[in-house]
Order: sequence, then C-alpha cells, then structure tokens
Amino acid sequence: MSTSIIEALLPIIVTLLLGYVAGWHRNFSGDQAAILNRMVMLYALPLNLFAGILSTPRDQVLSAGPLLFVISLGMIGSYAVVLGCSRYLFHRTIGVAALQALAISGPAVPFVGVPVLGHIFGPSSAVPIAIASLLMNLVQVPLTLVLLNADAQAGQPGAAQPADANILGHVSRACKEPVVWAPLAALLLVLAGLSLPRTLQGSLTLLGQSTGGVALFASGIILFSRQVTCTAQVMRAVIAKNIVMPAVTWGTALVLGLSSALTQESVVTMAIPTASIAVMLAVQYRTAEREMASVLFFTTILSIFTMGGFIWLTSH
Repeated sequence: MSTSIIEALLPIIVTLLLGYVAGWHRNFSGDQAAILNRMVMLYALPLNLFAGILSTPRDQVLSAGPLLFVISLGMIGSYAVVLGCSRYLFHRTIGVAALQALAISGPAVPFVGVPVLGHIFGPSSAVPIAIASLLMNLVQVPLTLVLLNADAQAGQPGAAQPADANILGHVSRACKEPVVWAPLAALLLVLAGLSLPRTLQGSLTLLGQSTGGVALFASGIILFSRQVTCTAQVMRAVIAKNIVMPAVTWGTALVLGLSSALTQESVVTMAIPTASIAVMLAVQYRTAEREMASVLFFTTILSIFTMGGFIWLTSH
C-alpha cells in the first residue's frame, strides 16, 4: 500500500516542482498560469469528466447517492461553518471570510483529484470528481463572488449594487461553463442507458488526460508568483483543510455506514488541498492575496503527508 501511495502522490510533487521551476526561470508568469488553468476548465477537464462518467456503469452511478451526500455535506456544510466562524469569531471582513471558507471547504479536485483519485480508484473516480466540481462551480464560487462584491460595495456608501453581485446571475453563468454542463449531460446520458463507444472515448480523452498535469504545472507557477507567509491565520486554515475536513468526513461516512470503498473515496476527495480559484479571486478583488497564496502553498506541500496518511488509514 505504501508503494501505491507513493505512486499516486509522486506525480503531484514532480509536476508542482516543474511548474515552480518554470516560474523561477521566468518561462511562465502568473497571468500565463491563469491561461493554462482556463484551458483546463474550458476543455481538458470537461472532456475528461464527460468521457469518464459515460464510461462508468449505470449501476455504479445510481449507487453514488451516499457519496454525493457525504461530499455535499463536507463542502457546503464546512463552507457555512468556516464563514460564520471567520466572520463572527475572528471578526474578519465578509470578503476575507468568504475566501477563507472557499479555501478550506473547496478541494482542488479538478486538478489534484485527476491524478490521485484516478490512480487509486480508476474510471470510477470520475463520479467524485464530477460531484466536487459541480458543488464548487454551482454553489461555492458563486456565493464567494456575491460576498466579495458585497464587501467591495460596503466601502462605497450609496453605490448601486452591480448586476453580477446577484447569486442567481452567478449560478446562471456557472451553468454555461463546460465544466458544469458537460458532466451533467454525461450523467443524464448514463441514466438513459447510453454509453460512449470505445472509438470515440479515445478522441475525447486525448486532451482530457492532460487535465491533472497542466493544472498542477500551473499551480506550481502560481505558488512561485505569490509571496508566502506563515501566520497563525494561515496555519489554522491549513490544519482545518488538510486534517479536520477529511477527519470529519471520515466520521460522517462511518456514522452513515458507507462501504469501505465509498468511505475512502469521500475522505481522500476532501483531503485534497486548496483549489487555486481561491487565490485567483483574492488577486481579482485584491483581498487577502498573500494569505490565500500561503494557504494554497502549505496545504499543497503538506498534503503529500496528510493525504498519504488518510489514504493509508482508510485502506485498513
């Protein structure tokens, strides 16, 4: 099992380091890393999810209800808890609180999940990856944008609320993104009893297979381009993301009596480090940029140990 953990996590380390070195040598900038991420979110990941779900047996998709519940509870429930604690216990602004909630409750499943979950669970990994991606794009990111807009407007009394501050507007725009409608379309096709011909599957997965590598490479560039700091706030977020979140998910799965396979899938999914979208939004709104970059850095580096630990624990 230790060999399997190394095989699953070593590509993350190597690809992140390559991205970091590329940033250090000025081969790529932070803006170019954002372009690479956009390619992943618009083309590579949607194709990967679409082909992966269509290749998943219908019975396996229908039995994913408990997995959907546990991951939804972990991502949405923890978002609400972290938002409330950050705002009212630690007295952060609503914008910073929203970014902290996103950083702690939103795993980088579209990026790190592809090489890790794919290596451990094979084609069935498309299901938890799709669930987490949909929750992030349909719930977490739109809500974070609304709260960031509200925080920006708070400093401008009398200013009109921008149209894009409406949560329904953000959800509507999210539904137009390929990373949202592609897995939903694949899910409907699977439930209808349709599958993907093998000849067509290779055509879709050729670009889709680049998802994990390109996204991790871009994350390495982003990690280099932002100054990292180690503060109590950052360390609290790192512990919450890498240890508390997967531990609570594990406890929830045990209480619900999930099978060992579904338990491991849900726990490892929630053990994945912070998604780079938290840093991108922080940069866009000029809010807690250094803090979010630091959380991304430490959760990613330390996840090699914490994620490996949870993979080992849930396999026994």
